[in-house]
Amino acid sequence: MSNPELALLMLGSFIFIILLGFPIAFTLMAMGVAFGYYAYFTPDQSFFDNRVFYLLSQNTFSIMNNDVLTAVPLFLFMGYMIERSNILDRLFYSLQVSLKAVPGSMAVAALITCALFATATGIVGAVVTLMGLLAFPAMLKAGYDQKLSAGVICAGGTLGILIPPSIMLIVYGATSAVSVVKLYAAAIIPGFTLAGLYMIYVIGRAIHNPKLAPKLPKAETDVPWSRIIVMLLQAFFPLAVLIMSVLGAILFGLATPSEAAAVGALGAVLLAAGYRALTWGRLKEAVFLTAKTSAMVCWLFVGSWTFSSIFSYLGGEGLIKEFVTHMNLTPLTFLLLSQVIIFLLGWPLEWSEIIIIFVPIFLPLLDHFGIDPMFFGVLIALNLQTSFLTPPMAMSAYYLKGIAPKNVELWTIFKGCFPFLAMVFVTMALVYIFPQLVYWLPEAFYGN
Repeated sequence: MSNPELALLMLGSFIFIILLGFPIAFTLMAMGVAFGYYAYFTPDQSFFDNRVFYLLSQNTFSIMNNDVLTAVPLFLFMGYMIERSNILDRLFYSLQVSLKAVPGSMAVAALITCALFATATGIVGAVVTLMGLLAFPAMLKAGYDQKLSAGVICAGGTLGILIPPSIMLIVYGATSAVSVVKLYAAAIIPGFTLAGLYMIYVIGRAIHNPKLAPKLPKAETDVPWSRIIVMLLQAFFPLAVLIMSVLGAILFGLATPSEAAAVGALGAVLLAAGYRALTWGRLKEAVFLTAKTSAMVCWLFVGSWTFSSIFSYLGGEGLIKEFVTHMNLTPLTFLLLSQVIIFLLGWPLEWSEIIIIFVPIFLPLLDHFGIDPMFFGVLIALNLQTSFLTPPMAMSAYYLKGIAPKNVELWTIFKGCFPFLAMVFVTMALVYIFPQLVYWLPEAFYGN
């Protein structure tokens, strides 16, 4: 049955209920079943003969049987094990002394550490918290500006959403039916462009105003190069080799994302063992957190697919598509409108909820405007950086505030995030102006 008014009521009720604080996955399932029961209802049928229950069970089976999503728990486990391998302090210090000649060396080292660690774990809260405990006090002690230091930690910690092997890109690929392998290739250059702009900004500020990032005393950085090389071999290269091996296996077609993730998970266990950090307690905790996060993602998919199926059956998807197409938007204005909506959704919602629930509303419109779903996905991945950096719901700022010294105010952290937020918008503009930043690697590896 087609009832667009009921579909809009369904969408409005869902938004109202989640703003009250109800769990999103179960709210999606409840709304889908409730409205679906009405949509599929036929007289004289028994209660459980309604087709909505078949739809729910089929969606659950399809999600749990999805080969693409197998990579999610494996990459999560890899990240949680690396997080517990006691590598972060060694990594930060080795980069700090090796970059001693660079202006703002400690902040640049923190950004590189954040980028590498965020890429390995993909868990923003963990990276910001751990780097906030390790690098943030060290920068403040060295006389670094509070705002600059806070911005470095908050912005660097979010890079794992964008730079492969990103869990967010796996979820987007499963939602949009775009190859995860091509998404990974497409996101590499934009991801490192953004990280590079962060570093250029920090170095530029340090050159322009050395008081913001004073040089460290020679006694703290006077380490022989032979010792620095040994430190990098012990801390930087093992993690970098693990990430590059996993990513390289995917990009060169040697393994599927799930197979590469399995090897990465094993490598993370061996890395933890090599650093003598592999204990039964840490292994059990990593497995528990992996199961918890994976279950959240999978049940979000089940709820979203059930909700969107009923929403589309009632005519809601067609209504939205007709409304947007009658606005006479150009591809550019559609992109701007969609990215503004995603930017605003990033304030109250997590990236997983945005990708699984709201992005499917835009996907059917891409063909009409001639927009490649892969290109759209990279723009979304860039845009979602802002959801962690934009007040009033900048979660990176709240993670950092929770472990920062008491004299560091939340508004100071917010102000530190603003310049890095501008770098995100600059990168999004560069990607639109020079789309080959997205397409060059996929075309080089896989052709058109």
